[in-house]
Amino acid sequence: MEILFVSSGNTKNGISPIIHNQGTSLRKLGHDVSFFTIKGKGLKGYLRHIFILRKFLKKKSYDVVHAHYSLSAMTASLAGARPLVVSLMGSDVKASPLLSKLIKLFQTIFWKKVIVKSADMKASSKITKAKILPNGVDFEKFKPISRGEALEVTGWDPKKKHILFAANPKRPEKNFPLAEAAFELLGDSGIELHTLVDIPNELMPHYFNASDVILLTSLWEGSPNVIKEAMACNCKIVAVDVGDIKEVIADTPGCFISNFDSNTFSNQIRKALEYTNKTTGRAKIAHLNAKVIASKLTTIYNNILN
Repeated sequence: MEILFVSSGNTKNGISPIIHNQGTSLRKLGHDVSFFTIKGKGLKGYLRHIFILRKFLKKKSYDVVHAHYSLSAMTASLAGARPLVVSLMGSDVKASPLLSKLIKLFQTIFWKKVIVKSADMKASSKITKAKILPNGVDFEKFKPISRGEALEVTGWDPKKKHILFAANPKRPEKNFPLAEAAFELLGDSGIELHTLVDIPNELMPHYFNASDVILLTSLWEGSPNVIKEAMACNCKIVAVDVGDIKEVIADTPGCFISNFDSNTFSNQIRKALEYTNKTTGRAKIAHLNAKVIASKLTTIYNNILN
């Protein structure tokens, strides 16, 4: 099957690793996947690429065009991409009432199938026919490795414990102040708090495996891949109940759900630090293996074509 992925290419490393990894998983099933990236932030960049993508599509036809994020999907829609599958992310349905209205309009007129990442996202989008399909995790890349090897890559102090805030603290929706306040309440100089800024995706397994606890304090999420990737590495996790966090973590020993109170969150971190074993997270999310998700995505494409 000839598939074209359309997405933003504005991150430091170009295309989002989540989107690139999904394309790679489809290639492993034998599909021919190409990538078209929209470069240039703001409305101007997306509008300009309507004409660039239209010209691109005249040179080659595809069985399916799959756009990731709503703005990329709107660009693809106006460029004449058909049939169009659209993956919405948490920021699409949680951030802006105006964007939500535009999404409802475009999905009615242009989009053949809408994919959301969690039941919470489907409820927020109010698109009753949306298909729930989380992003998968590359189990070949994200896996348990020795702490010593991981610490050597990260350069962290092997004599200390390490807590990883698995996001860029400058993004307000990631709610770093809660993580910072909870960390301060621990009052332990033998523990260090780290954040993720411009870490290449291929190094992320080392950062997960070097960490004693992974934190997620977001105000909202769809289906955060960082938590699923940490689960695949059998990491201990403390997270607030947003998106599909509770469903993914489930009853995994060593993983804890908290509310947004800093004292409660800090106490959950203490419980995670006291849990001395690796978790069974990898086994818990076997159904989210990228190979499984790619197969389900192929079924969605085939249903559209048939």
